[in-house]
Amino acid sequence: MTNSERVLDVLIVDDDDADTLMIEEALLAASPPPAVHRVSDGSEAIDYLRRRGRYADAGRPDLILLDLNMPRMSGHEVLAEVKGDDTLKSIPIVVLTTSNALPDITASYTRHANAFVTKPMDLDGFEAAVGKIKKFYNEVAVLPGDTER
Repeated sequence: MTNSERVLDVLIVDDDDADTLMIEEALLAASPPPAVHRVSDGSEAIDYLRRRGRYADAGRPDLILLDLNMPRMSGHEVLAEVKGDDTLKSIPIVVLTTSNALPDITASYTRHANAFVTKPMDLDGFEAAVGKIKKFYNEVAVLPGDTER
């Protein structure tokens, strides 16, 4: 199977319903549309990734789109926990946030984010940014699970 034929499995970790809806719409407009899952905070993300509680049957995502500013557990905390876990650290994480603050950028890369993208404020720019992320991870990048597909 070529990269462009695979169905990318994406986990969105974002507490903002409007942003999540725009991310989902941009992802699902792409061909082939990815499988999209969403959790609304960092604690849920860790439960999802570790298949705990209501996420016992969750699959392993190919890509995580992670907001930084969330209740209970921030995106920085999620990054540190995921990238510090030998069973999870190979999952690419793109920080997709409203912040463009240098401390957030530096902290994200220090915690091994694979990319940092500031959410554009206009709808067209937002959709284009998400589309480029999807295109890169679906058509260009070779992901850990690709050899098993």
